[in-house]
Amino acid sequence: MIENDNENLLSDPRPVTIIGNWKMNKTIMEAKTFVAGLAVATTHCSSKIGLAVPYTMIEQAAEVARGTSVVIGAQNVSSEEEGAFTGEISCNQLKDAGASFVIIGHSERRGYYHEDYSVINRKVYLSINSGLKVIMSIGEMSEQHQKGKVNEVLKDQLKRGLEGIDAFGKDQLMIAYEPLWAIGTNLAATPEVVQSVHHFCRQTLAKLKGENFAERVQILYGGSVKPDNAAELLNLPDVDGLLVGGASLSLDSFTKIIQCQQTYKSHVEIK
Repeated sequence: MIENDNENLLSDPRPVTIIGNWKMNKTIMEAKTFVAGLAVATTHCSSKIGLAVPYTMIEQAAEVARGTSVVIGAQNVSSEEEGAFTGEISCNQLKDAGASFVIIGHSERRGYYHEDYSVINRKVYLSINSGLKVIMSIGEMSEQHQKGKVNEVLKDQLKRGLEGIDAFGKDQLMIAYEPLWAIGTNLAATPEVVQSVHHFCRQTLAKLKGENFAERVQILYGGSVKPDNAAELLNLPDVDGLLVGGASLSLDSFTKIIQCQQTYKSHVEIK
């Protein structure tokens, strides 16, 4: 996630970020090898790149990434601070393992594990308060998209997910727009659709949280992102970065996407 000083925020409030989400893939050894290779491939990249890895490899991946252009995050977190919650992992435990950021409300968490935005809101609040950077995911289902309910759905998700998250959270928050019909389907939304939706989300954030909040929060696109469509997506005015799934599992394809970033936008650090 993003950290910046006031001067940079004023001159370039929405720099680009590229986050890879590995989901339930790779082993610890594979992660260490990948991160080492990615660090070499991005030596001259002026920003830092994020990888959301499985819990079991956060510590080892973060150790390899230390001092490089790569930072490590998690794919989920508990909605509780601590206690008798078997199988859960807290914000403080993620930070202790070396995570710098966390993805919250990914479509697979909402779909497979029935997380609603009251749970997501709690996770966002706890994560920001603990000092973790947050990527909160939003996105409509195929049926909602076909019925023209995209704006209605996204407005509701933003409102519920960010309840109680005001000025204190704007510099620790990113939004990831992931249309469910485009995830893992090779059906990436057209640039026109992506720009329209991202612009609507920014307008909605301005109405909910104020203009300054809306201008500071980055909005990433996720959904069948690949090297051959990354540059076009990154060149859209309201796209501030990408959340990459399957293409982040290959060092070659993920590096090519990062190279698209270097071509089109400026960068800040992810810390």
